[in-house]
Amino acid sequence: MKYMMLINAASTDPVANGCTPEDWMVYDKQVSEAGIFVSGESLADLTTATAVRVGPDGQRTVTDGPFAESREVLGGFYVIDVPNLDVALDWAARCPGARGGGSVVVRPIADFGE
Repeated sequence: MKYMMLINAASTDPVANGCTPEDWMVYDKQVSEAGIFVSGESLADLTTATAVRVGPDGQRTVTDGPFAESREVLGGFYVIDVPNLDVALDWAARCPGARGGGSVVVRPIADFGE
């Protein structure tokens, strides 16, 4: 079963989050060598974000980031293919993004029978 792990950092400073770039390289290698890696990316700096909202009248509103509504910053994601949720949660707990006040949200990928 495929799961998406959304990595939410408590801050944009990796040192404050309790992990280093080397920690991420080690984790990337572990996920790859375990044969569970489907896809994953690190997102560009929050200041590059743009939000699009469409009102009831169909009018589009575009807002440049960053956004103050959240204390966490979505930093990236992994999609992994593992037997069940318990295994996905184990991998999420090993993720450097779960340290230092960050979190990793695990969600199953919907299967529409395609």
